[in-house]
Amino acid sequence: MENKSFEEYIKELEAVLKQLEDKNISLEEAVKGYTMGLELSKKCYEILNTNEELVVKKMGEFGLEEFKKD
Repeated sequence: MENKSFEEYIKELEAVLKQLEDKNISLEEAVKGYTMGLELSKKCYEILNTNEELVVKKMGEFGLEEFKKD
């Protein structure tokens, strides 16, 4: 997967989900879509996690109270 913006990955994920909602989709296409959806959601999670870490680091640099991750 190439590097895209978070918004681009979300658009792709929404398109995959729309395809999966089609009741006429073949099992093979459904499995491909499901796999692609997992890959896209993982990429979105990684982007969010990386940006959260960056925000926490910047907050620390400015002496702001550290954001607590659960």
